[in-house]
Amino acid sequence: MKVEIYADVLCPWCYIGKRRLTTALEMVADRDQVEIVWRSYELALEEGRVPGSTAAEAMVGWWGDQASARVARIQALGAAEGLELNLHLARPVNTFDAHRLCHLAAEHGQADQMMERLLRAYHTEGLNVADPQVLQRLGAEAGLDAGRVGAVLARDDYAEAVRADRRRAAEHRITGVPSLVIGGRPPVSGVQPAAELRRLLEHGLTSPHDAPAGG
Repeated sequence: MKVEIYADVLCPWCYIGKRRLTTALEMVADRDQVEIVWRSYELALEEGRVPGSTAAEAMVGWWGDQASARVARIQALGAAEGLELNLHLARPVNTFDAHRLCHLAAEHGQADQMMERLLRAYHTEGLNVADPQVLQRLGAEAGLDAGRVGAVLARDDYAEAVRADRRRAAEHRITGVPSLVIGGRPPVSGVQPAAELRRLLEHGLTSPHDAPAGG
């Protein structure tokens, strides 16, 4: 059964959701029957490669007086999953190249490691995940060949794959992340408690659903 995860590096909920999904998968008896596929979903298409305001500062613009409480809640939920979410360090940037790197990693069976490294770099370490030099180092740390990573970043490799994921998200009517498409079913929130994610996964395994055509 294929489980497609639509996510973006900039989203703290995606980091939390990734942890919860990992926990859920550990509780699924037929884990080897589940194929995880990371799908690109860019939250900040208009952002450049040069960091500006922090995520915490941006949230003030979205939520005003409620921002501090919301930031604290996100950080507390992250801490419950063992995550350090430094929203005062993370600075939103364009993630197109980071997503291209994830597609490269997927070809080598290392997409999960690559996404994990990117999420930690952005949310915990406050690194610029649009900087080619940073991405090259993160790719190598995730287990990819540094030379191959550099070659991909210097060209437009996997650019169409990222755009194709964008189209797939639109076809599934996905408007937020993390979103899961389990066995071709309609998308569901990927940030639900691990027990609920386990239930959804086990239901998918016991009640097959025809997935739509395509990769």
